[in-house]
Amino acid sequence: MKENRVVVAMSGGVDSSVAAALLKMQGFDVIGITMKTWGFMEVGGAPKHESGCCSLDAIFDAKNVADKLDFPHYTLDFTKAFENTVIENFVDEYIAGRTPNPCVICNKKIKWEELLKKADSLDAKFVATGHYAVVEFNNETGRYCIKNSADNKKDQTYALWGLSQESLSRTIFPLGNYNKSQVRQLAEEFNLKTAAKPDSQEICFVADNNYERFLRERIPETIEKIGGGDFVYHGKIVGKHRGIPFYTIGQRRGLGVSFGKPVYVKNIDIKKNIVELGDKDELLNSFALASGVNYVSKSILNEGEVVYAKIRYSDKATPAQVVFANQNNLKVKFIEPKSAVTPGQSLVLYDNSGYLLAGGTITSEN
Repeated sequence: MKENRVVVAMSGGVDSSVAAALLKMQGFDVIGITMKTWGFMEVGGAPKHESGCCSLDAIFDAKNVADKLDFPHYTLDFTKAFENTVIENFVDEYIAGRTPNPCVICNKKIKWEELLKKADSLDAKFVATGHYAVVEFNNETGRYCIKNSADNKKDQTYALWGLSQESLSRTIFPLGNYNKSQVRQLAEEFNLKTAAKPDSQEICFVADNNYERFLRERIPETIEKIGGGDFVYHGKIVGKHRGIPFYTIGQRRGLGVSFGKPVYVKNIDIKKNIVELGDKDELLNSFALASGVNYVSKSILNEGEVVYAKIRYSDKATPAQVVFANQNNLKVKFIEPKSAVTPGQSLVLYDNSGYLLAGGTITSEN
């Protein structure tokens, strides 16, 4: 295995393009790989001009950057693995009344585990991506650590909590010490085609951001079988919902009921087929319980330990206290209650220096 050979996951965007360019400038033997994980024919929702990480435009943009910087580029088909892991989980979670976080699963299972297999076949020691994050090795603990990037607005550590120590030991994040404006400036200096390319905002395989359309097309018989049910507000039936899979905790828009004031999805009861509505203050929770825990910068957390917790990508990390922790489960108490703790999303814990301690999938707010 060649110590200076690195496989770079290239989405066709500016971040992965600059990551590859920086590694090339540092003397690495770079191989670019674009991972085709889905197609508009399979997932629907195609805009008039197809775009996104798996479109032909994205593949051609990645190839253009590789040609410009003079390193080999390949497009590989990962659609079966992506379908069986990311998309199936996405559908199953919504059916179960939870709100999935597909990026976490994709990072762990596809962008690392599958990509590392390909790196092995190419005799490459490392894989690299354009994520805004920092990976370090702690000599005292003997563990690889993930730390917040220099760009707080673009930091992507929240979605990286599932990476194993083995995966991290072979990972390079070239953009960890840059902010977005610096990355775009570097792309211009390198004269890369992707320099001004806009960032992608939506879940990649739901390009139109219409999850209801996606689910209805993907599992029409299941959706019909689930059917609609009751909206309940303070114990009273106040309307009919379209189906459990189409709602998420904290949702305010698109409910189809009018109260003359904002109301929110407070709870989803799949057994009774009820979507419970509440006022904003009723969304506040003091606790969160998570399962499927992966420890990153520490091997275990201790009861009573103070950490900084995030419950969604856009959330601010705020102080919390560890109530319980073992190798599979975590329970924390927020010093200040958080709004809309949502089963299916990730509970991610940091220390006061920005090191990612551990993460897990939220199972309950209690």
